[in-house]
Amino acid sequence: MAKKFRSKKRVERTTNALIYIILILISVVWLVPFFYLILQSLRAGTGVGSSSFLPKQWTFDNYIKLFTDKSYFNFPRWYGTTLIISLFVTVIQTVIVLVTSYALSRLRFKMRKPLMNLMLILGMFPGFMSMTAIYFLLKVMNLTQDFSIVGLILVYVASSCMGYYICKGFFDTIPKSLDEAARIDGANRQTVFIKVILPLAKPIIIYTVLTAFMAPWGEYMFASLMAFGNQNNYNVAVGLKAMLDKEVVDVYFTRFCAAAVIISIPITILFMWLQKYYVQGVTGGSVKG
Repeated sequence: MAKKFRSKKRVERTTNALIYIILILISVVWLVPFFYLILQSLRAGTGVGSSSFLPKQWTFDNYIKLFTDKSYFNFPRWYGTTLIISLFVTVIQTVIVLVTSYALSRLRFKMRKPLMNLMLILGMFPGFMSMTAIYFLLKVMNLTQDFSIVGLILVYVASSCMGYYICKGFFDTIPKSLDEAARIDGANRQTVFIKVILPLAKPIIIYTVLTAFMAPWGEYMFASLMAFGNQNNYNVAVGLKAMLDKEVVDVYFTRFCAAAVIISIPITILFMWLQKYYVQGVTGGSVKG
């Protein structure tokens, strides 16, 4: 009996050791490109080629030139444009998702189930399938190139309600008796939602805010189509891609690495700060409603 127990423990330790080794290897694969970007951003010089992984000469010039040298690329403008788009999308999309999810969780109306199923099915189709049609519609409304910022905000928030599923699942976990008690006390639906439900839904609100902010921050396909060569309205993803064009990559590669590090900072800070609520929002909203 004791021998069998020791054998079982040995197998368990071996299995755990293999799992840890695999996780460490995966972590290394994920982290090496990021460390490479940081090291290259601190390397003196501009070209792609480097004879060593570590810089031979360290410098912060690449970060300084990103914000001071606007002779060809205007990184501060790209950064500001992306921040404006992300903030507007975050606010609008969070409001739409929350009210849609609450309505689908609490209200019972005709065609509710078919509507939910339709939104789930439409959400399975990739957005680029409709890119051309959306572009020409926005072009007719003069919301491309010079006014592409407004057009991008419309594109990003247009299908917000289709992201209801996780948020609705979280609202389903909140007892409906709280709604009923507030309604008995004279509160209307709006008051119940704002003063009773939202204070209890902090994890899912933060989850929605994070996902809404991250989506436009690094989006490339729609942004490149909408700006259509107008550098003043590039977001950071399109701008950084322009730095890698073969005509300029030997001049801007190390600055590209510095820019990649800078644009990762807001997302990293937000995620690390709100990670606890993010996990609670995902797990709390994963129940079937």
